[in-house]
Amino acid sequence: MKKTARLRRLLESSEILVAPGATDAFMARIIEEAGFPIVYVTGGGVSNTLGYPDVGLVTMSEMVTRAKCVADSVNVPTISDANTGYGNPINVIRTVREFERAGVAGIHIEDQVTPKRCGHFSGKEVISAEEMVRKIEAAIEAKEDEDFVVIARTDSRQVYGIEEAIKRGRKYAKAGADLIFVEAPQSIRELEIIADSIDAPLVANIVEGGKTPLVNVNRLREMGYRLVIFANTALRIAGKAVKEAMAMLHSEGTTESLLNRMLSWEERQRIVRLETVQNLEKKYIK
Repeated sequence: MKKTARLRRLLESSEILVAPGATDAFMARIIEEAGFPIVYVTGGGVSNTLGYPDVGLVTMSEMVTRAKCVADSVNVPTISDANTGYGNPINVIRTVREFERAGVAGIHIEDQVTPKRCGHFSGKEVISAEEMVRKIEAAIEAKEDEDFVVIARTDSRQVYGIEEAIKRGRKYAKAGADLIFVEAPQSIRELEIIADSIDAPLVANIVEGGKTPLVNVNRLREMGYRLVIFANTALRIAGKAVKEAMAMLHSEGTTESLLNRMLSWEERQRIVRLETVQNLEKKYIK
């Protein structure tokens, strides 16, 4: 079964789906091995790994390249951040086709102006709901695989308030988006209001330290959410681990005390499937 069809089947089930964010293939495989059914390609995380803040500095081509690496590396479906679709509805058409060809099973596009900002930053601006509807319609028309998933995100909560975000969510669902993603609700009550007010499958984005409170996945399931993204949890945990380890190496001059904090040599090679390559070498290289 194609990954797009598998993703759609997962989304049609009654279970809530959790998709941790990955920035590269190595991280994606670790997420898959932990048992998660979907890997999310995080736009903010990819920006950070390139040394940039999440303010729209990463191009569509850079994001597609990274998404392809992730999609190729795992057996589970991937969903990628596609930011604003990188422009107007015509740009969105190309964006959908490029991500589709990269092997991802779905994307989300948002109603911020281009260039966008992290959904949990202040100072965001949004386009009109009507323009976003045209972008959603263009995205749906552009896809070659009918199972490719298009998620519509609105960042209007911070700009105009929760009522406008709900209105937009309803409009985007009516336009044909498969899931609705209201970014940065600012309380548990707002998460509940969104779930009660929008008759469509919903996405929640949990950003530690961001504007949305930390909510257990089971509670979000009770509210009615279908997909929960933990976009940069893995990146930030890895970052802290590296920071602490490098401080120890700098002070001690050896990695001896770090051995129990790192992947073993064997585990590292297993994750990147060294044995598979070695078997191919035996078969084809004489």
